Amino acid sequence: MRVPARSLLTGCLSLLICGQTACNLVPQDTYRASQYQAYRLHQQGAWLAQQRDQQALMAQALATEKAQLAQQLASTQSQLSTAEERIANLRDGNSKLQERFIGLTRRLREEGSPLSDSTTRRFEELAKKYPEFEFDPQTGVSKFHSDILFDSGSDVLKPKGQALMKEFAQIMGSGDATRLNILVVGHTDDMAIRKSGTKQQHPTNWHLSTNRANSVVTLLAKQGIGPDRMGAAGYSMYQPVVPNQGDGSRQLNRRVEIYVLAPDAQVAGWDAPGRF
Repeated sequence: MRVPARSLLTGCLSLLICGQTACNLVPQDTYRASQYQAYRLHQQGAWLAQQRDQQALMAQALATEKAQLAQQLASTQSQLSTAEERIANLRDGNSKLQERFIGLTRRLREEGSPLSDSTTRRFEELAKKYPEFEFDPQTGVSKFHSDILFDSGSDVLKPKGQALMKEFAQIMGSGDATRLNILVVGHTDDMAIRKSGTKQQHPTNWHLSTNRANSVVTLLAKQGIGPDRMGAAGYSMYQPVVPNQGDGSRQLNRRVEIYVLAPDAQVAGWDAPGRF
């Protein structure tokens, strides 16, 4: 049987078109799927790279912070070591000062007051005028309650305290009292300094006790008492006259003591001036 040429040509074209379509459909879908998978992997890779870079920056920042903290720690340890050394020196000096202080008070008790009778009477009259001022005629030791001299946490003399100290200076600057020396000693109670404003001026009770003694010495010098006749010391809370139990006892321990010394008396390394 003979097939017409037109029909044969049409059939061949149909097979060719069908075959080409079947051959192109499968590889194109696979290629698109591969492209999508590659895109997803690329996105994940970029995100991981970003996370890696962020972690590297964070690690670098932590390393810098660690180095700074190590430097601060070394500085703090150095400051602490210096402070401990200063405290040890202060305690050693205070121990020596305390030994001389005890020797002085023992000597005062044994030898009596270096004041003359007339000067003693003037101090007794001053004690009657100011109840907050205590005078021991046996030793010549004067005690001023800090409440009359200073406000709490302050080393600035109050007006009433200034008036009292001026009269004290007048007695010490006249008659036979002019040959005597003066040691001013500050004391506090056992309450730690807490107010930030006060701590800036007096970080510890040591500072407060010595600064108050310095204020008294400065005022006496302005009133004409020769600086070479005076000395200042502070005992912080460590020389209480009574146990620190309650406000009343603490008030007694907050005080400034003035020791009137004979010309040959030695305390806190003070050598008697040669002119006496």
